[in-house]
Amino acid sequence: MTLNAVIAGNFQKAAPLVLLHGFGGGAFSWDGIAASLQGDHPVIAYDLPGHGASLDSDSIGGAGRMAKAILADLDHRGVGRFHLAGHSLGGAVAALLALRNPERVASLALLAPGGFGPAINHRALHRFAMAKTEAALVGALEAMIGFNAVFPAESMGKMLADRRQPGAMAALEAIFAAMFVDARAEQKKQGRLPTDALSTLKMPIRLLWGEEDNILPVVQTEDLPANVLVWRLPEAGHMLIEECAEDVLAAIHANLDDAF
Repeated sequence: MTLNAVIAGNFQKAAPLVLLHGFGGGAFSWDGIAASLQGDHPVIAYDLPGHGASLDSDSIGGAGRMAKAILADLDHRGVGRFHLAGHSLGGAVAALLALRNPERVASLALLAPGGFGPAINHRALHRFAMAKTEAALVGALEAMIGFNAVFPAESMGKMLADRRQPGAMAALEAIFAAMFVDARAEQKKQGRLPTDALSTLKMPIRLLWGEEDNILPVVQTEDLPANVLVWRLPEAGHMLIEECAEDVLAAIHANLDDAF
């Protein structure tokens, strides 16, 4: 099946910017970013498999499986070349898409992507995944954002609405399990991407990471290839789209300007 996507602008006239949200989010996560780009650039914001209106996708699983699903959907829509921006799980998907299809990716913006090191706060992430009430989600999000950040109530409401769909919580549980080398192990480590291979990519790459990220440690920005431009954001946690929209927009615009 095709995946659900929110589309703005005519992607037949220019390479679109493809937006991939993080675990437990949805296309709605990018609403503010997409609105700011409206009129400047065509945008395709996806619900990843197992999320939102893509809940019934048969591609629920890890980042590799999701990357194949996104590419197949772009092919179905007739999209050739495209720009990419991805957060967390969506960042891992975006990185894999660029590594596997470098000729089609015009630029790559990664926001605290998964897979850049083995360390992950799996307990906090699981509490977030399994939060079904407003109180539980508020508590879980405290570990996801910077120490003084406030998560938008509107986005939280959309998260809760998505989780009330039949099968939604089971899908999140399955995606969570697919993140780890061994989901049954007490000390969980996430699967790693071949980050050294980013050095072979020719498109502009910008990597944003919050210095107060309590889910994926900011040290995962170290020892990356020189062509990856790293922006470390002070006082930001893991939820960079909501916490640092201006920085995210700046990185995307810089990539669009630098793309060839």
